[in-house]
Amino acid sequence: MSSPALPDYLDARLDWRPMTPADIDNWHALIRRMAEVDKPVWVETRADLEEAFESAANDPSVTTLMGTDADGTARAVGKVRANAGSATAHTWGGVDPQWRRRGIGRAVYRWQEECQRRRFLDAGISGGVLRTYTEERDHAHNALMGAAGAKIVRYFTEMTRSLADPIPDLPLPDGYVFATLNPDQSEAIRSAHNEAFADHWGSEPKDEQKWKFLVSHPQLKPEWSMSIIEPATGETVAYQLASFDPDYRLQAGHDEGFTDLLGVRRAWRGRKFAPALLAEAMRRFKAGGMANAGLGVDTENPSGALGLYSRMGYVPTKRDLAYDKQLT
Repeated sequence: MSSPALPDYLDARLDWRPMTPADIDNWHALIRRMAEVDKPVWVETRADLEEAFESAANDPSVTTLMGTDADGTARAVGKVRANAGSATAHTWGGVDPQWRRRGIGRAVYRWQEECQRRRFLDAGISGGVLRTYTEERDHAHNALMGAAGAKIVRYFTEMTRSLADPIPDLPLPDGYVFATLNPDQSEAIRSAHNEAFADHWGSEPKDEQKWKFLVSHPQLKPEWSMSIIEPATGETVAYQLASFDPDYRLQAGHDEGFTDLLGVRRAWRGRKFAPALLAEAMRRFKAGGMANAGLGVDTENPSGALGLYSRMGYVPTKRDLAYDKQLT
């Protein structure tokens, strides 16, 4: 697909074009400037930006946009991404704090709408959705979403637990064992994850490329990540993947081991594998020098995950919002 001509509603004081891998440092510097003002709990790493140029389903010459000033400094960025055949696309965007309140963010979101509308049309998809995640405390971003006609469709809560509190002893049933993650031999966990999350809102299967990015991410901690193996068959029945963000303390005030993914395959649910995984993760976090354990949860998760985490001692720290805009 060739890149369409850029629309004239984009701010003429900036030079607009698709991004290339040569722009990663410029993009990352923009993100750091934004983080100094916005103070998000999590900030994209350079590895996260590199992934935008490795996706077979999202050509960066079509799905990315950067606006630079006369000195070549990135002042605004937008991108969209969607899995092949999916009717849900995701947005990311940002504007340099020095260039805000000029309508640039709204123009970038409009470009994202039009870009993804064309992509859905080319893919034969009608009624697709543009989804954006925001932090609840980011009032400017939420105001932009409301003004653009996007609607809140889901709430997500991040939670933390002090590891100074006693960690429960939750042994596995006889014969079942924890197997520490080997990123190079984790295909069984990928399959288990895709099965476990097939009934979760907003979840889509992780292909080999996305999974490789996840398990090779510099913040992932294999020694804190594990699966549960069924003794008779050797099958992976549950899993927990964890990470550590060294910059997290700058915004949250403490370090924590973070559970990125936690799942139990349907046939093995109800056997208390999830709390056993969390307790084992807590022990590994603490042994690794962490003061807290953290995770995120869909507040409407039908499996009762929010209640489980509360019983395990996790308490809410912040809330994220999911906005959808229907593209017709």
